[in-house]
Amino acid sequence: MRRKLRVAAYAVCVRDGQVLLARSPGPGGTPEWVLPGGGMEHGEDPYDTVVREVEEETGYRIELTGLLGVDSSHRRFPGRFGRTVDHHGVRLVYEGRVVGGELRYEVGGSTDMAAWQDLDALPGLNTVRLVDVALRLWRERPAAGRAVLAEE
Repeated sequence: MRRKLRVAAYAVCVRDGQVLLARSPGPGGTPEWVLPGGGMEHGEDPYDTVVREVEEETGYRIELTGLLGVDSSHRRFPGRFGRTVDHHGVRLVYEGRVVGGELRYEVGGSTDMAAWQDLDALPGLNTVRLVDVALRLWRERPAAGRAVLAEE
């Protein structure tokens, strides 16, 4: 079994009742909305990761205003050549504020669109689990920096 650890950093940017999201092709080609952010490069600080990734995916420059928490996911799935992958994702979730740039879509990256989405409309969108976790961290600001969803 192949073991894989991925550390990533994401931003929750909320203004005027909307949250900034990016759209990813998703598994099987079904688009899904994700938080802007992504995987750390070797030797990169998570703070720098999220600032870089948000600009790459949305065109915005952000200022991080706080660390909301950490989300951890562990799952197994079929990999290449019939080998199971034991994947552990550690995701640092920051709060961010747009300070410059212009909204644009990423070209040749992991997302194809970025948009401000109404917080009230999120239940009707196809979002990844991390969006729910991150918004719960943003709303509740738990002292331990961990949000547990009902299905866990």
